[in-house]
Amino acid sequence: MTRILRVKPMATAIFVAATLASVALVTPASAATVKLPASGVEAPPTATLTETGSTLLYPLWNLWVPGYNQKYPQVTIQTAATGSGTGISDATNGTADIGASDAYLSPSDVQATPDLLNIPLAISSQLVVYNIPGVTAHVKLTGKILSEIYQGQITTWNNSAITSINKGVTLPSTPIVTLHRSDSSGDTFLFTQFLSKADPSGWGAKVAYNTTVPWPNAPGALGEAGNSGMVTGCKATPGCVAYIGISYQTQVLQSGLGYAQLANAKGNFELPTVASIEAGAAFFVKKTPANGTISMIYGGATTGYPIINYEYAIVTSNNSSSSTAKAIRSVLEWSVNKNDGNNSAYLNQVDFQPLPAKVTAQSLAQILKIK
Repeated sequence: MTRILRVKPMATAIFVAATLASVALVTPASAATVKLPASGVEAPPTATLTETGSTLLYPLWNLWVPGYNQKYPQVTIQTAATGSGTGISDATNGTADIGASDAYLSPSDVQATPDLLNIPLAISSQLVVYNIPGVTAHVKLTGKILSEIYQGQITTWNNSAITSINKGVTLPSTPIVTLHRSDSSGDTFLFTQFLSKADPSGWGAKVAYNTTVPWPNAPGALGEAGNSGMVTGCKATPGCVAYIGISYQTQVLQSGLGYAQLANAKGNFELPTVASIEAGAAFFVKKTPANGTISMIYGGATTGYPIINYEYAIVTSNNSSSSTAKAIRSVLEWSVNKNDGNNSAYLNQVDFQPLPAKVTAQSLAQILKIK
């Protein structure tokens, strides 16, 4: 699933001075030799770059590429939806210039390859989707209930644990069929983090979290590749429950599927709205370290949605070619620029939210380390 997208140049707005000022405060001395123009985006040399990884980020990359090429047609960007695990491994071994990932690098990744960076690009979230015949309401679910469903302990939709928190919703005795990702997936990383934090003595102790996990033997459990596969599989499976990145919300609704109100750490049930995602993210802004590595799952915001995350570019800080490094910097500078890739004209199409100014500055400081 590889596409090459190129279009004609177009004028781009000037980057906000306040953001550039904040970048100056956090830019490391080692990056001081890179001088950004007033636009905040370096003019790149002619280059061909490869991007691969997250299927959650894939729809956004396929909006970003033609947008970037409107100003910089000299850069060809090849995109592929292969899963976050592949994005990380391909960036690690040098077979991709940019790895897209919903998951940040693990300590073992960083130890093995110290030159790797995980750079926040935008904020996304995850839907818990279901196919319950006859039910159109946003069913309320908790992380504990989902943990027990995925462990095969709750097996029908009319189980008392579910009906007791869904007063006024008639839930059928339809068997629950759990869907999980068969590929190495950042979405699995996010969902299993949610289960681990919501049910630490259950899921957390028995299964834990990662881009792949040893899935319990729930009745009829199915594995699907990619977010598109999860949508298709859930549509074809009455009774299914699945976790799907929010950039596929349109496909979810077009497929006649529902998605849940999820209980956050304060016990409040929230839908993934702009307000609840922003509230959830705001709780973590001051906590976000310079390297961008942070879990934003099950945070403490009263009205925050519980499964949100930074979407990451995984790149090496040391490239064999300075022209390739400059092209990568340019693409990523454009991506985090509020007047370019981080503008609502792009993000709204996939239901993502822009980076807060502090995190934008931190991301740019990391981008400037790419040599």
